Amino acid sequence: MEFETLHRWDVEYDEARSLQEELAEQVRFQPLPDDLNLVAGADVAYSRKLKKCFASVVVMTYPELEEVEESNVNAPSSFPYIPGLLSFREGGVVLKAFEGIENAPDAVIFDGQGFAHPRRLGLACHLGIWLGLPSVGCAKSRLIGENADPEVEKGQWTDLMDGDEKLGEVVRTRTDVKPVFVSPGHLVDFESARRLVLDCCTRYRLPEPTRQADLRVAKTKRSYIRNADESHTD
Repeated sequence: MEFETLHRWDVEYDEARSLQEELAEQVRFQPLPDDLNLVAGADVAYSRKLKKCFASVVVMTYPELEEVEESNVNAPSSFPYIPGLLSFREGGVVLKAFEGIENAPDAVIFDGQGFAHPRRLGLACHLGIWLGLPSVGCAKSRLIGENADPEVEKGQWTDLMDGDEKLGEVVRTRTDVKPVFVSPGHLVDFESARRLVLDCCTRYRLPEPTRQADLRVAKTKRSYIRNADESHTD
């Protein structure tokens, strides 16, 4: 895939916050088109020991959810762990993974936040703007906001709110299993985001594209660390 460069990643704290506030103005909500054919999942892992980020992108057919291709990469990361600014530590390596994709997806589900973010620019919003693709954040935990618990059946959901503002939805993707926190990234609205996540959930809590990306990034990280350890003992 090819895409334009929006900004540098090696920025200071104040500049990172300012960039988020500026980019948040570009986020657009709209229904997903009906003719989706490919959906990607993206996930990131970090090695504190190596100070490296690992990223995986898995592209699957939609709605069949058959794998088309994957891209697994790693890159050094010097940006510190700061809640609310994780996209500045993870964004560059995720984009590097997308550069290795030949089949551009019609939508992307990120393992992380979208609009449900203190400055309304989680990873799914940030990289959705960068890639110019419809994007959804599907997080395992809540970063901001309040919600009631959804009913226990799959497909039930409640609003995630920050005061009077809706940030996303808390969605039950499996009956009697903890819900996920779904929020629009870019070029997606609340209903479309929820529908896409539920459509991509099969037997598991996470949507299959991001579940597969999670599995691949963990494997990539383990393999890299094992090879690094072996090379040090030679």
